[in-house]
Amino acid sequence: MTTERVNADFSQRVVLAIEALPWIASPQRGVERRLLDRIGGEVARATSLVRYAPASAFSAHEHALGEEFLVLDGVFSDEHGDYPAGTYVRNPPGSRHSPRTGPGCTIFVKLRQMHLEETARVVVDTTRRVWQPGAVAGHAQIALFASLDWEDVALERLDPGAELPRSENLGGEEILLIDGDLRDQIGTYEARTWIRNPPGLRGALGSQRGAVYWVKRGHLRVPVRQTRHETSIATAHRHR
Repeated sequence: MTTERVNADFSQRVVLAIEALPWIASPQRGVERRLLDRIGGEVARATSLVRYAPASAFSAHEHALGEEFLVLDGVFSDEHGDYPAGTYVRNPPGSRHSPRTGPGCTIFVKLRQMHLEETARVVVDTTRRVWQPGAVAGHAQIALFASLDWEDVALERLDPGAELPRSENLGGEEILLIDGDLRDQIGTYEARTWIRNPPGLRGALGSQRGAVYWVKRGHLRVPVRQTRHETSIATAHRHR
């Protein structure tokens, strides 16, 4: 299996049961990845699950086009702090750090997908935030990041039996189901499912038992900026 182009056609819908994917070793001992989408070699535009073994670390590196991640379990650390499960972090383009972990951790991470204009670092401990009322009864959310011309990122919750109405979904959406179940017009999905819906009408999104999921909307509105990414890839030397 090639790992340089994985689910690289962003006009296509993708649904992955993450637990069924193989763990692939990274260049750093004790760090493994499950690839969800990827364009590039070791330096790549990528969406992955990354698992750190206890007491493992990754060498210092720069994120030329940024990094965002959500800690799913354990504690992720770097020289800026410790991030327990439920923490969402955005490291902007040009940032640098030395990742490590004590107890081990698993993170959902997206690399090289930010605009160069983004400069602020974002850290949100969702376990300390209050859920806010959402679009309909039984829907709640915790806002994580918003850009007026690009994307909205949130943690969302659906109570058992709740349902979000049909959406035009003009900018596309990406969902990581963390807990519970979701259903749409195509199927039903269990925890640790990753869904990428390209721009276009999406049917109602509901849950039978209740659900908590990470979601990003709007970022698929325009084609992936591969030209910029490929130029940066050619000049970068160190990157996860």
